[in-house]
Amino acid sequence: MPDLLLELRSEEIPARMQRKAAGDLRKMLTDGLVEAGLTYEAAREYWTPRRLTLDIRGLTARSKDIREEIKGPSTTAPEQAVQGFLRKAGLASIAEAHVHSDSKKGDFYVAHISKPGRATEEIIAELVPGIIRNFPWPKSMRWGPASAKPGSLRWVRPLQSILCTFGPETEEPVVVDFEIDGIRSGNITYGHRFHAPDAITVRRFDDYVSKLEVAKVVLDADRRKEIILADARNLAFANGLDLVEDDGLLEEVSGLVEWPVVLMGEFEEAFLGIPAEVIRLTIRANQKCFVTRPPGVDDTLSNHFILTANIEAKDGGKEIAHGNGKVVRSRLSDALYFWTTDQGDLPDLDRLRASAEKFELDLNKPLDQRMARLDHLGVTFHAKLGTQGERVERIKRLAEELAPIVGAGPALARRAAVLAKADLQTEVVGEFPELQGAMGRKYALLQGEHPSVATAAEEHYKPQGPSDRVPSDPVSIAVALADKLDTLVGFWAIDEKPTGSKDPYALRRAALGVVRILVENKIQFSIVDVAESHIPSVHQSMRIAQGGAIGRGMREFRGAQVGDEVLDLLAFFHDRLKVYLRDQGARHDLIDAVITPQSDDLLQIVRRVEALGSFLDSEDGRNLLAGTKRAANILAAEEKKKTAVAETVEPALFRQDTEKSLFTAVNLAERQAGEAIQNDDFSGALLALSVLREPVDSFFEHVLVNDEDSSVRANRLALLARIRAATGQVADFSRIAG
Repeated sequence: MPDLLLELRSEEIPARMQRKAAGDLRKMLTDGLVEAGLTYEAAREYWTPRRLTLDIRGLTARSKDIREEIKGPSTTAPEQAVQGFLRKAGLASIAEAHVHSDSKKGDFYVAHISKPGRATEEIIAELVPGIIRNFPWPKSMRWGPASAKPGSLRWVRPLQSILCTFGPETEEPVVVDFEIDGIRSGNITYGHRFHAPDAITVRRFDDYVSKLEVAKVVLDADRRKEIILADARNLAFANGLDLVEDDGLLEEVSGLVEWPVVLMGEFEEAFLGIPAEVIRLTIRANQKCFVTRPPGVDDTLSNHFILTANIEAKDGGKEIAHGNGKVVRSRLSDALYFWTTDQGDLPDLDRLRASAEKFELDLNKPLDQRMARLDHLGVTFHAKLGTQGERVERIKRLAEELAPIVGAGPALARRAAVLAKADLQTEVVGEFPELQGAMGRKYALLQGEHPSVATAAEEHYKPQGPSDRVPSDPVSIAVALADKLDTLVGFWAIDEKPTGSKDPYALRRAALGVVRILVENKIQFSIVDVAESHIPSVHQSMRIAQGGAIGRGMREFRGAQVGDEVLDLLAFFHDRLKVYLRDQGARHDLIDAVITPQSDDLLQIVRRVEALGSFLDSEDGRNLLAGTKRAANILAAEEKKKTAVAETVEPALFRQDTEKSLFTAVNLAERQAGEAIQNDDFSGALLALSVLREPVDSFFEHVLVNDEDSSVRANRLALLARIRAATGQVADFSRIAG
């Protein structure tokens, strides 16, 4: 089977676009080939800073001939229907159609369509120019004299050459010939622009890769990553250091070079007084370099860094390393200035006294000053929800309220909440926003704050995603929950909820964060109670933001609307909890069986699901499930038919001993299960319900529910309702599969 090799070579493609662009090229071309009636065995994409390459193996040499019949309207159909049929079938006139007969439907038109197959080279030559012209680059450009013409080619950077060959391994491949904006396809490519700038003639993928390697181009991005990582580790080790690995940076650097050459640079040790995070980000952001550290030390760096060059310099890279070192020193000088400035006094302290008094801040402390300035400047959090200062006030109140619930001291929670956002006004965070929280912790420790307060400054943002750890310090938990719940209640108040795939304020992440913090720290409280208690604070900020009145589109949280809005928010939490539990391997039907619209203790929901799953793995659980579902189904069917169901069970109407036994068992199980639930002992509740297994089975074996006597029937249905109510204390068994 023939293979296809396609290379689109251009000037530098931004590293962040390369992987997706190569994937887009593969999908667009393979989709087009399949749509044209071709098949292939395998396709793989490759990329470097200067080329996108496709290797498609086992591609059929020709599309199949197509013969099909298109059924048309009756021969007596109106002219409009006939014309529609002609357009659909591609016929010039009805004379080109055939007439078929049917004993029931009569005569009707049929078009016999025959399309001969096409050579694969012809299909490729037609597809590729269209793909190039319509390629989905986030940003693209025109270039050269042709750029002045309407409809001229756009590409991410000037497109320089196109290589396209096709053929079987046993024969000489052919060049698939086409042209786009003066660039004609061929079998020529070029290697490294400095080391091997001459033209290279290639036949198919294998010799293409080997010739590029000789020309100082490593085509496979994953192999470039392996080379960089291995060489960087070895170079660090040879100098008595450990490499600080960074997967994101490794991905980016591999997209900056075609021939990776790893070198080591250095800077003055005096810069090591800057926090390690700041040094690392400074060097990463400005020079795309890795940092190193002494062996076995996690929070201390060395003054050596690792860079990746794209050439083998004659001096062994000394001048390249020296040049990078000069830039690194300059950037670290800026970082050192930011770091020291943040520890000094602000120049406008007199203007900050009102804010300091409001938040009980000490203006002798640098971080307190920054919080005072955050409030004084009136930095907007959201136009409808007020300023950052107002938000901090809300978070402070809520954190203090939550503190006793999560085991934190209210005073520490209050202090932590007040300082949590203060580092937003620091120079370092202004330069590196990704360090917010981390710098707050460092500055809090420097000014002598309680360790829990400092930890909360960093951890209250966590978890940032499903793989991020959750805070465990009680003060951090209180502030993290307050921060996220304030966000959720606030945006629900202004009706800015996620829609479809759009979630500009990361509310899904905030809700999942609340879920994980509560569940993984085993914290119980009512989401509804906390949300409703926080509504007045949010409402007050809304009034201030609107100049004293809530404008159109805002929500008044009063009366019945409070319940509606909070239940809607609770449903949003339920959705996030379901996602979390499913990721943990929980069965979706057990989750649905446990959650009700009013379930507002998320940890309790999780414990119910766990207990129910364990119970249903037992024989008693499976048998009780079968009996309970049978009872529920019978009851539901009769209720749908509006059959009378007695309000209470009357023992005097029992005719069978099994009815009496079941009634006694239900009374006992319902009481014991209820007591266990009051103690949050859901396994105990299910154990209490398990005694129903035998009497339920015996009841259905010996008793006909739909007795001819309407009073007896209504009484037996009431007994089934008691089974449903008893088991429903733990879960809705009718929702469980099996």
